[in-house]
Amino acid sequence: MAFLRNVLLFSLAGLLPVLVLYIALSPGFTTALAGGGPALGRFLRQVLPNGLPVVVMVNYVGFFLFALSHERSGSGRGRDPGAYIVVDFFSRLGIFIGLHALIYVVSADWYGSFGGSRATALQVVAPTLARSALFENISGVYLYATLVSAIPLYVSAACRSSRLAPVVRFFPEPIGSVAFALLIFVAGAACLTALATVFVRLEA
Repeated sequence: MAFLRNVLLFSLAGLLPVLVLYIALSPGFTTALAGGGPALGRFLRQVLPNGLPVVVMVNYVGFFLFALSHERSGSGRGRDPGAYIVVDFFSRLGIFIGLHALIYVVSADWYGSFGGSRATALQVVAPTLARSALFENISGVYLYATLVSAIPLYVSAACRSSRLAPVVRFFPEPIGSVAFALLIFVAGAACLTALATVFVRLEA
């Protein structure tokens, strides 16, 4: 329970600032939400049962992998911590995409979203994710919240990795591991956009 609580708190810490930024950058959004009513209800229905579970689940897997990597590397019988970054990177992308598809289908069943059609719900996933990295929809909030949450884990892993040491040393001394983690952050957003764009073209 303590592990799940920590993941939830960490997820909220990563989600809320990005969510506030998204609201501030969306014209008229702040006024609409301040008025309450249906607009606020729809927004909360998107964030609480949809977005927050995505961020928590992605971070749960990330924290689990990180703890496993840290334990094994500390005992001297595990792989280089750099391997954790690779596994976590692709796990985050895969889970993020998969959970979006699942939640969209559930929303079609439970709330009648997408005309109540599961097929339509699935068809919307790729176009939505293709625009998320550009912060054009609320999925961008969830994407950046999960990527922001991964930065401290990547910094820690990069500091302990002997294989990544040459890459980390390429950057100025105080910020080597942080700069590397930020590169992974950018790569995650770019990779998701590329994958989603490919799916959009295949569906066309």
